[in-house]
Amino acid sequence: MLEIKGITKIYGGKVIGVKDVSFDVRNGEIVGFVGLNGAGKTTTIKISCGVLLPNEGTVLIDGHDIVKDKIEASKRVGWLPEIPIFEPNAKALSLLKYFAGFHGITGLEAEKRSSELLREVGLEGMADRKIRTFSQGMRKRFALAAAMLADPNNYLFDEVLNGLDPAGMHFFRSLAIDFKKKGKSILFSSHILSEVENLADRIVIIHKGKIIKIMNASELQGLGSKTLKITIRNLDGKVYDILKSYGEVSVAGNVVTVRNFNGEPSAVNSELAKQGYLIESFNYEKTGLEDYFLSLVGEKNA
Repeated sequence: MLEIKGITKIYGGKVIGVKDVSFDVRNGEIVGFVGLNGAGKTTTIKISCGVLLPNEGTVLIDGHDIVKDKIEASKRVGWLPEIPIFEPNAKALSLLKYFAGFHGITGLEAEKRSSELLREVGLEGMADRKIRTFSQGMRKRFALAAAMLADPNNYLFDEVLNGLDPAGMHFFRSLAIDFKKKGKSILFSSHILSEVENLADRIVIIHKGKIIKIMNASELQGLGSKTLKITIRNLDGKVYDILKSYGEVSVAGNVVTVRNFNGEPSAVNSELAKQGYLIESFNYEKTGLEDYFLSLVGEKNA
C-alpha cells in the first residue's frame, strides 16, 4: 500500500512542484493519476520512490517511511519512468544481473531471475543485445524487468504508455490488471485519459501542484453524457413516441438526436428496424473523463 502524506516540493526555493499532496493507493487497486504537463505527477512519483526528497511530508510504502526508512521502503516499490535511461553499451542480461545485486540476488539466482524476467516482459532472445539497440518500447519493457526484480508489492507507472505502439499499450494494460489481481497497488499516470478511465478503480486529478479531485469507479461510470444520432430515410412523427423514453428527442431534417441517452443503442436500432424504418446512419457518442477533466481544469484556471 502507498500512503502519500502531505508532500510538498519546492524547486529553487520558489517554484512549487507539489503542495500538500495526500492520497493513497490500496493493495489490489489501480489508481489513475492525471493532470496537465507540469501539474506535479512526475514530482509526486519521484518522491514516492525516493528519487526526490520532499520539503515537507512523506510517503509510506507498506508502512515504511521513504524518507526515514528508505532502504526498506525502496525494496517494496517498483518505478517505471516515462523515459528510462540506462548505460547504452550495456547488454540486457548483464545489466539486469547487476541491478539484481542491489536486491541481494547474486550468482546463479541472479542469472535465473534475470533471464525469467526478460522472457516475462517480452524480451526473450535479447539477452546479449546492447541497450542502445532497443526501441523506446523495448527500453520500457527492460525498465519493467528491472522494477520487478525484487517482486515488490507496489508499482509506480509514470506515463508508461507514452510513445508505445498498440501491442506495447496492450502489454502494459494487461500487466497492470495482472498486478491488481495479485493484490499489488499500482499508481498509473497517463495523459491518455481513455486508458486511465478503463483501467482505474479511482482517479486522482492534480492541477498546478495540488489535488483538486479524487473519484472512485462508480463516479467514473456516471461521468459525462451520451448522445444518439440517427439518420432515417422514411422519418415520421411516430419516431418521437418510440424514442422519448430514452432521453431528450429533437429532430432536424431526417436526423433524430437523443441527448442524455439512457439505454442500449442496439435495442433502439432493433426496435426501429422492426417498425420498418430505414436507417442510413446510427452514431452513438459518449463524453467521459477527458471532457470532465478539461471542464474541471478550465474552472480552476478561471
